[in-house]
Amino acid sequence: MRTQDKKWLRRFGKLLFVLYILFLFWFLLFSDWYGRNSAGMREYHYNLELFREIRRFWIYREQLGFLTFANLAGNVLIFIPFGFFMPMASRYWNRSFFLTVFYSFGLSFFVEVFQLLTKVGSFDVDDLLLNTIGGLFGYILFMICNGIRRRYVKKTQRRRKRT
Repeated sequence: MRTQDKKWLRRFGKLLFVLYILFLFWFLLFSDWYGRNSAGMREYHYNLELFREIRRFWIYREQLGFLTFANLAGNVLIFIPFGFFMPMASRYWNRSFFLTVFYSFGLSFFVEVFQLLTKVGSFDVDDLLLNTIGGLFGYILFMICNGIRRRYVKKTQRRRKRT
């Protein structure tokens, strides 16, 4: 792949990453669709027991219906783009598995603390876990796509050398 193509791809990745981060903060902190209201909560809400809310959603899944899936899967899905765009927008040395997981956890922790302090949501350790798993899945997806891209580039280069 030409150097100019690599630069364009990295810039495109950075742009997508910034747009995703803006969307993520709006959605998690201010979106009415996510259950926010302008009045806000009057009390602090938090869960510090791992698997408590996950277990509660599983036990009451029949009564809650789609809400169970939306909450559990949504917390994973919302962070998959972060895990994908983070290494895409980063330099080669900054594309590690551990850094992506660490940054996914860090961003999720920041969002949860912000929600707690501003009372626009609740601090939930289960959300930290699910968001971090989402970042991990995004990283795995990036590595698969990057491997496919590299194979395609190698095949294209071999074809050019033959002609």
